[in-house]
Amino acid sequence: MSEVTLMPELGSPAEKKAFYKNALKITLPIALQNFMDAAVSSADIIMLSFVNQQALAASSLAGNVAFSVSNLMFGMSSAAAVMAAQYWGKGDKKTVERVLGLSLRFAVIIGLIFTLAAALFPAGIMSLFTKDQAVIDNGVIYLQTVAASYVLGAFAQVYLSVMRSVGRVKMSAVVHSMAVVMNVVLNACFIFGWGPFPELGIMGVALATTITRVIEVAICLVDGFRCNIIRLKVKYLLQKAGQLTRDFIRMAVPAAGNDMIWGLAISVYSAILGHMSTDIVAANSVANVVRNFGTVVCFGTASAAGIILGQAMGDNKLKEARVYAKRFIGMAVWTAVIGGGLILLCSPLVMNFMHLYVTVTDVVKQELPLMLFINAYYTLGMSLNTMLICGIFRSGGDVKYGLFCDLIAMWGYAVPMGLFCAFVLKLPEMWVYFILYLDEFVKLPVNLWHYKKMTWLKNITRDDV
Repeated sequence: MSEVTLMPELGSPAEKKAFYKNALKITLPIALQNFMDAAVSSADIIMLSFVNQQALAASSLAGNVAFSVSNLMFGMSSAAAVMAAQYWGKGDKKTVERVLGLSLRFAVIIGLIFTLAAALFPAGIMSLFTKDQAVIDNGVIYLQTVAASYVLGAFAQVYLSVMRSVGRVKMSAVVHSMAVVMNVVLNACFIFGWGPFPELGIMGVALATTITRVIEVAICLVDGFRCNIIRLKVKYLLQKAGQLTRDFIRMAVPAAGNDMIWGLAISVYSAILGHMSTDIVAANSVANVVRNFGTVVCFGTASAAGIILGQAMGDNKLKEARVYAKRFIGMAVWTAVIGGGLILLCSPLVMNFMHLYVTVTDVVKQELPLMLFINAYYTLGMSLNTMLICGIFRSGGDVKYGLFCDLIAMWGYAVPMGLFCAFVLKLPEMWVYFILYLDEFVKLPVNLWHYKKMTWLKNITRDDV
């Protein structure tokens, strides 16, 4: 049942070959899924740039709500995936199904809160990020239309994460990639009014996302009720589950809190930049899309680490897990170097496209090349920290460390320093951007030190759940 099978002698060429083959088998479908996510974001940016700069900026700022939901769900799905991976490695299918049910229950409740907030208070949310009334008005339209997608997306994200943790990586990638392709097609239809579709501009982007999420959840439900490997059972959606629920909450709260404070800090970065000028927000939205393409394999490798290490530790193969973790750190370095190089190589192409086809100000075109350079080396810190915190540490149930690490690095350093430099020292926009994006390198040395302590190397399964 376990994805981690018996291999030749640890450290032998045959064992290393088998390990990297297994790691790539899991990494590549997840990387494809990440690539498709980046593709739909870039498609949104490109299409909205033909509408106007206010729509582009509004979509970027309003997207912070979805970003926050996604990060919160990433933390929750990480907890579910770690528990599922370890119990799957142990051979306990029933407990994996119980983990799936209770994690989906929490995901729906939290997603519904964000849905109601976006539907009822869109103007208040937008005013947190900008004072430009035209951008706020566009953002209100977007949030009210996209609101339902938050609860739907939460369900799909957690469901597919658990499926990946038990080896159904290709299934997860196929379902999500199909949804992304549909999203891009619907975006174009609704933004430009192709065929029988009305021309809706920024509302079209939001409507396309909502329709796509409805279909994605429908596919997940059909799969969950018919799958013979792990089945979605209604009784586990409603069951309190006693000790298992307590274990899940003990892992999910710090993990979700970690990703939430990380996501909120990134949103505050956007708010700081948004209150400085609309130009830098528009430039940052493009830079983020390019960086997302550069990090798809980095994040896929971290997810693969969580699955493989979790299954190994659940099967009490702690010595093997320790060796695997070291190899995954090496993979994180190489994928980051390649990703950063791709960002630099894409920079001239992006700038040529911006000059020829996109309606933005000269300031945006001047700031974007430096932003892309900053994001190229930022990728190294992001890749290593994601591997350590979200891949290695969480695979053994060490979820509290990441919470305190990001709390200090981002809220103790980056946010107050960014506010001070922007509104007290009144430094130029790009200096503020540079200072904000040093946060990954502030926490990297401490993360490496924590890794060497090996306190994360644990089997967290129980026999009495």
